[in-house]
Formats: sequence, structure tokens, C-alpha cells
Amino acid sequence: MSKILNVDQLRKTYPSGDQELTVLEDISFAVETGTTFAIVGPSGSGKTTLLGLCAGLDKPDEGRVALCGEDLTLLDEDQRALLRNREVGFIFQNFQLLPTLTALENVSLPLELRGESGAADTARTLLSKVGLADRLHHYPSQLSGGEQQRVALARAFANRPSLLFADEPTGNLDDETGSRVVELLFDLNQEAGTTLVIVTHDMDLARRCHQILKLKGGRVQV
Repeated sequence: MSKILNVDQLRKTYPSGDQELTVLEDISFAVETGTTFAIVGPSGSGKTTLLGLCAGLDKPDEGRVALCGEDLTLLDEDQRALLRNREVGFIFQNFQLLPTLTALENVSLPLELRGESGAADTARTLLSKVGLADRLHHYPSQLSGGEQQRVALARAFANRPSLLFADEPTGNLDDETGSRVVELLFDLNQEAGTTLVIVTHDMDLARRCHQILKLKGGRVQV
């Protein structure tokens, strides 16, 4: 099976006063195409920083990341953005829906930006799959947290990404709502054949994945 994500000896530091704070040190792993992969660890362990490096949102101080066969360290910011737009989807803890757009418009927008025809029809189909056929014309402020995250799920899958990054996708939801969102996430993912990388502190969610990477203090915990 091919590797969709290769991470090799990553190191990331940030300035902290007159010193340097090492957030990640010597991180290496690979994710196989079509699998599910969890990154777990306590707050401050470097999970979200690692996700940003894997997605090319930031660059490491040392090491390399290969995403869909492209070495991100050799690409400039515009090239990394193009690769993300083509291959990657995101789901965030705080939903990140555009408040002035309806649910239908939030899901349609990525498709319209790519110049695809039938964007609204695709968005309707996806919103129906996540149980929001009767909420198409509601704005985020008119939706519950669980409904907003379901809109975000539909939007993430709209572009048919090769790889989907989910950063604490249930972090702002109660247990029952979070469980429903997780079921939808895995169902949609299996149907689409997408590779899924989840950052979470929820070990029950992590155990549903094919692989688990444990971080502690910025290092891989064996």
C-alpha cells in the first residue's frame, strides 16, 4: 500500500523570550493511503503544531514532510496552498463556517472556487447525508454546535480530498453529539475512500483508527 503522508525527523522550535522553545523533536511516521490515523497526547504535547506541519501550513526547522508524493519543504507558500486546495480537507474544533453564508452556501463555496458545475446539487446531497436536508438555508448562528460541525463535515468532503485532517473534531461538542459526528465522519470517510488523520485527546476515538501516534512533550511516546 502506498504512503500518502511521510514525516521524517521533524523538529520545530519557537522563540520564547531570549530562549528557544522546542515544540517537536525527531518526529517520524508514515500514513498509508486509505487508512485512519490518530495523533494523541495531552495539551501542549505538540499535536496541533504537528498537524499544521503535515498540512504545509507551517514549515519545520529540520526534517521533511511528503504529502501526496510532494516534498513540502521544497515548495513555496503558494505551491503548498495549491496542493492543499487540490488534495486536502480540514475539520476544526471551532467549525470555521462563514457566518454570512447559509449551510448550503458554506458547502457550495469550495466547489464554486474550483469552478465546478453543479456545486449546489453536490452540497445538497452531502448535507442530506449528514441529516441536514431541512437546514440548507439556515445560517451558522441558527444552528446548534453539532449541526455546525455536520455542515463542516459536508464541506470537508465536498472537494473529494485525498487526505482529511481533523483537529479535535468533537472538542466543542457534548458526548452524545460528538458520538454522532464521529459516526458520520467515519461513514463518509469510508464511502469516499479518504485517508483520515485525526488529532484528539479522546482515546476511544483514537482506538477506532488503524494507527495511533502518541505525543508527549513534543516527542513520540513508544
